[in-house]
Amino acid sequence: MPRSRGTLPAGRVLSARLVLAALVVVTVVAAGVVSHERATSKSMAHGAAAAPPWPAPAGLSTKTDRGDLAGLHNVYGEKLAEHIHSHLSIVIDGQHVAVPGQVGLDESDHFATSLHTHNTSGIIHIESPVKSTFTLGQFFTEWNVRLDRFHVGSAGDGFAESLTVFVDGRRVVGDPAAIVLRDLEDIELVIAPTGMAVHPETAFDWPSNYH
Repeated sequence: MPRSRGTLPAGRVLSARLVLAALVVVTVVAAGVVSHERATSKSMAHGAAAAPPWPAPAGLSTKTDRGDLAGLHNVYGEKLAEHIHSHLSIVIDGQHVAVPGQVGLDESDHFATSLHTHNTSGIIHIESPVKSTFTLGQFFTEWNVRLDRFHVGSAGDGFAESLTVFVDGRRVVGDPAAIVLRDLEDIELVIAPTGMAVHPETAFDWPSNYH
């Protein structure tokens, strides 16, 4: 019997189904890899896509949980092997957004992670009993604010609005969550309309007791 117009030979149908099945498997595996990386990478910021202002997590149990998620445990009172500071500023559509105090810190309950803030100066304290590498993504994770190549919280989308990142006045590309926190470093996250010229602000004036 002649083959009907528009039908494929059985062999080609089988091949197409095998290719489709293989694509499904590859997609599932890739999704699993990405999910694993998001769950384990210290540079990935697991934070909420909320609009500013972003308060510090409230309550000891919440601070502890956020710290655990960031790979940061309580080091309050421990002898420090590392004590440095980085400064963070955030500007969204021309407006400065405060970095709150008490992120990763609850002195009344003797709790402090290796990354914490005391006040709204934007100074991140890196205080660790062991020499280690800490990232901006870890800080945003314990702060519970989303940070990736396009967003800070709910701000930015990569289309109408873009995220520009400066470190010590120099523009950097890539995932800002992977930025390593270094002593007396000045980090700026700027969300602005796509196509608008964005320039770094005046360097942060570090208080003399930090030098």
